[in-house]
Amino acid sequence: MIEETTNGASDEPIIVCRDVHKWFGNFHVLRGVTTTVDRSEKLVVVGPSGSGKSTFIRTINRLEEHQRGDIIVDGMPLTQDVRNIDAIRREVGMVFQQFNLFPHLSVLQNITLAPMKVRKWRRSDADEVAMELLERVGIPEQADKYPGELSGGQQQRVAIARALAMQPKIMLFDEPTSALDPEMIREVLDVMRELADSGMTMIIVTHEIGFATEVADRILMFDEGVIIEDAPPSRFFNNPTNERTQAFLSQILS
Repeated sequence: MIEETTNGASDEPIIVCRDVHKWFGNFHVLRGVTTTVDRSEKLVVVGPSGSGKSTFIRTINRLEEHQRGDIIVDGMPLTQDVRNIDAIRREVGMVFQQFNLFPHLSVLQNITLAPMKVRKWRRSDADEVAMELLERVGIPEQADKYPGELSGGQQQRVAIARALAMQPKIMLFDEPTSALDPEMIREVLDVMRELADSGMTMIIVTHEIGFATEVADRILMFDEGVIIEDAPPSRFFNNPTNERTQAFLSQILS
């Protein structure tokens, strides 16, 4: 029952952000962010802590409300209209730094909960898709275990499967490997590579530079709430135009 991701009939970007601003109190965290994301594009977002990169992707599914500017997801404007917010959230999956699994539910139950509640699937259909997804992320044998019985890498793979169970058009990743031990990072990145190869539209906040070089179609560099660099990986890493980008890369690549 897993639907294959396609590019869709439209040539329009699947995400449009125009002059997006966000404040936390007096702190102006996003200062006029403008960018687009094409269907099936893999966009990697980097930048120092506090630069606004995580806030940016959280505005795309309204986990954070932007106060000015326009965000349009798959043709739907992100407004105060709860119906639009709900419709957009059904099309956008998100994986966080922390796994956010329900500890009292089994792996299978964690994955089937949203499709049954939101999409009104029968349990048998939800179970079938959940097992297909656990196969896809490489841990079908963990279906009946509880999150506390799994390693961090396994929990994050369950979190990815849970997001995919809603069959989203877009996947957002907010530093998905930052809470993992080094030996667990690769198994999560391998799942994300497979997802990228399948044609999923992805926005990924990460400091995994090797992964970004391999997977990204384009890399955005955030600093102080603005995009200061927007380039394909080859140009971003080899010939960045902004001095702040050059300084950032010299620190993380040294």
